[in-house]
Amino acid sequence: MSFTIGKLAAAGGVGVETIRYYQRRGLMGTPVRSGGDGWGGGVRRYGEDDVRRLKFIRAAQASGFTLDEISELLALEESDDRVRVRALARQRIDALDAKIAQMTEARAALTRLAEQCAASDRGPCPILAAFEP
Repeated sequence: MSFTIGKLAAAGGVGVETIRYYQRRGLMGTPVRSGGDGWGGGVRRYGEDDVRRLKFIRAAQASGFTLDEISELLALEESDDRVRVRALARQRIDALDAKIAQMTEARAALTRLAEQCAASDRGPCPILAAFEP
């Protein structure tokens, strides 16, 4: 089965410009145009491997990997270097844990401010005052 870039985008749940961006970043290949007169004619055709790669990129992004890390993961897929893949996953887990801790602290601070704001109708709102420079 072959796909135009529009059909590939739809199959991967992204826009056409996202695919073009991934191509510029070297995450996906750009097939040659089929047919036409060689001067911009013809259509680029993508296959099932392109759909799989696009879905891999999207799933890795959803797991928090950066595009640079995804590029490395794609290269590691070829070599089957499980040690490096695990190291990348551990790094991403550590980064996610740090982000979760940061967000938990921010949530607790905002909860305290909301409670202080609800405790009184006088003076400036503690929430707004907390954001003053």
